[in-house]
Amino acid sequence: MNTTDDGGAHPRIRSYVLRAGRVGSGQARALAELGPRFVVPWRAEPLDLATVFGRRAPLILEIGFGMGEGLAETAAAHSENDYLGVEVHTPGVGALLKQIGERNLANVRIVQHDAVDVLTHMLVPASLAGVHIFFPDPWHKKRHHKRRLIQPPLVQLLASRLAPGGYLHLATDWQDYAGQMLAVLGAEPLLENTVADYAPRPDTRPLTKFEQRGLRLGHGVWDLVFRRKAGQPRL
Repeated sequence: MNTTDDGGAHPRIRSYVLRAGRVGSGQARALAELGPRFVVPWRAEPLDLATVFGRRAPLILEIGFGMGEGLAETAAAHSENDYLGVEVHTPGVGALLKQIGERNLANVRIVQHDAVDVLTHMLVPASLAGVHIFFPDPWHKKRHHKRRLIQPPLVQLLASRLAPGGYLHLATDWQDYAGQMLAVLGAEPLLENTVADYAPRPDTRPLTKFEQRGLRLGHGVWDLVFRRKAGQPRL
């Protein structure tokens, strides 16, 4: 069943399409061997983060981590933080688990489920130090723009899960989507931009091979970094 942000039931437009995808042998082995430890089962109840990670540390949520290279690199460089990756595609989950094993990462966990459900039911208000959403599907045809992930209801939900001072970092290589992101985030009363408009790329977003190739070809990338305002009441 689809859910609204407040837990009520009604149909919701999905911002992704589930594709079968081929699971490689290494990914399959990682799913079997590491999945039971690092994949958190979906449940419609709040996570006990101290139990899940075995400690208390700032928690960063990454929505749609793809094949997981960037998330693994960031987690390896910032062992002081815990990282929760949300991804619906099994090959990506397997690929990140493989990275977790190869890098011996203890500060990453995965939920293979819809991000809105995870935010609504598994994460309590003000529980996140940061949120990363890098290169979400741009749904470039105008008639499909309604399927874009970054819409006011989701941004409101994300803002409610950020602790005061926590950050929301988005990135896209589609200029019109960047403009939409800037407008939607700018309209959310719980958030404030950390710069005048678009931000320099923070080191918490490693360059991917795809992005490096695009930059060499002159393609643009737009980063947005907003923060949860201090002193705002929890929702």
